[in-house]
Amino acid sequence: MTTPASTPLPADAISRILAIMARLRDPQSGCEWDRAQTFATIFPYTIEEAYEVADAITRGDMAALREELGDLLFQVVFHSRMAEEAGLFAFADVANAISDKMEKRHPHIFGDASTGDGDPDQSREDRWEALKAGERAAKGEQSAMDGVAVALPALMRAEKLQKRAARQGFDWPDTVGPAVKLAEEAAELEAARNDAERLEEAGDLLFAAVNVVRSHGIAPEDALRAANAKFERRFRAMEAMAGGRFADLTLDEQEALWQAVKASEAVEAP
Repeated sequence: MTTPASTPLPADAISRILAIMARLRDPQSGCEWDRAQTFATIFPYTIEEAYEVADAITRGDMAALREELGDLLFQVVFHSRMAEEAGLFAFADVANAISDKMEKRHPHIFGDASTGDGDPDQSREDRWEALKAGERAAKGEQSAMDGVAVALPALMRAEKLQKRAARQGFDWPDTVGPAVKLAEEAAELEAARNDAERLEEAGDLLFAAVNVVRSHGIAPEDALRAANAKFERRFRAMEAMAGGRFADLTLDEQEALWQAVKASEAVEAP
């Protein structure tokens, strides 16, 4: 694909955004808000922008995706600028680090496949995980649990922790075990005697649910995202059917609307 004449070349575009960030952070003439930010105050925006990228992709809105990717890139530039001011690293170091990592992780593309791509009988995912495990070991990480970011959404982190454990052989051999464990955790939540116990057992129940879904080869995050979308769609349909008085209906009347929406979706399904 050729670059349109009106669009700056990548190097020029990167130089421009770096210059804008430097100007915003200028101690004398910069923006008061931008100058006041730290890694801690900015990272919630970084997470938010990543989710907005995901939202644009989910909606298939490519114009929004272009905008949200720009917002996310600006977050990378922002963090890099603050690090540069602190004498830690600069944007170029960030770009070079990820370039080095990708070349190392793809020796079959950028180098000699025989010198680092692992066992040819391994699956692509296993080879990828072996490479990442080597990187963690080089950093001095020893536990299989090391490197799973604490700031990940809890559902996603639960899945990653379980998958790490599974690679060490600590996993159910089928779908029956996780299902039995889920029922056990539900009973323990019902039997909880105080708020502290309920909190702990509720967490165990959710963690067990992730294990059940994962045992069926389904990504829990994808499953819950789809369920959220379905619930929102059906709830909006119920509100429309109620003509603006949904909250005034009895629970039985609301349930009747719910069943009507489900029935209508079943009829519309191919």
